[in-house]
Amino acid sequence: MENVTTVSEFLLLGLTSVQDLQPFFFVLFLIIYLISLVGNGAILVIIILEPKLHSPMYFFLGNLSCLDICYSSVTLPKLLLTLLSTRRVISFLGCITQLHFFHFLGCSEAILLAIMGFDRFVAICYPLHYAMLMNHQVCVLLAAVAWLTSFLYALMHSVLTARLNFCHSLKLHHFFCDVKPLLELACGDTQVNQWLISIITGGISMGAFFLTLLSYLYVVGFLLFEHQSCSTLHKALSTCASHLMVLCLFYGPVGFTYIRPASATSMVQDRLVAVIYSAVTPVLNPLIYTLRNKEVWLALKKIFRRKFY
Repeated sequence: MENVTTVSEFLLLGLTSVQDLQPFFFVLFLIIYLISLVGNGAILVIIILEPKLHSPMYFFLGNLSCLDICYSSVTLPKLLLTLLSTRRVISFLGCITQLHFFHFLGCSEAILLAIMGFDRFVAICYPLHYAMLMNHQVCVLLAAVAWLTSFLYALMHSVLTARLNFCHSLKLHHFFCDVKPLLELACGDTQVNQWLISIITGGISMGAFFLTLLSYLYVVGFLLFEHQSCSTLHKALSTCASHLMVLCLFYGPVGFTYIRPASATSMVQDRLVAVIYSAVTPVLNPLIYTLRNKEVWLALKKIFRRKFY
């Protein structure tokens, strides 16, 4: 029989064991975290304060900014602490809590990006029906479905993982608690957990990706055949291209991580790939979705004029 251990804490091995690199990583991820907080926080404040931005597109963008603040806050503060400290432990309850909120917020973002793609599809392809199809009640309902579905999905993973017995080393080969690294430490049959990761997690992420991609491809096709204005077409295509870049950076690494079966070599790759969707994407979202957005810049200028003049 395997030696089953009553677990009270795990040891996070982090990104690297090379001591000389840890100050560099600390500064790097601190900057990334601060940019994410300031950028997404600014978008959230601008959308709340400016009545002209109280539209479906900005309602979902506000949800995305709120998600990104919370999403990066689930993993990066703990990563920063482990880079500073020699004691890199996380309690069992803290580990399961981190796992739950990581999957809850990550799944919410995946579904929300698909909803935002659908919103742009309706706005561009059916402009006369947009106000009726995407009214406030529908937007609130879509956001609520995304949050509730994601909460139940994350609850499934956290409950099933918490019920596992651990009989191997309690050293977690990651910089945060996730399902796959924890399954590597579990004893007994974890086939159901592995199946849920591949089918449910992979299905949600890839399903949302293809629905979002389909929305943007339909928009591009509609503009190519319906619009004669080169400037309008160029602007729309460049916007779609930047949005698709965000989608690839988020959905691609998620699919790469959760669809593949776990192995010793894949754990190292998963740590590096996790940096993209847990740290980089929350920073890129405010830049991509608002950097070239004239309405946001005008709203920002208006707010500054009201505050300082």
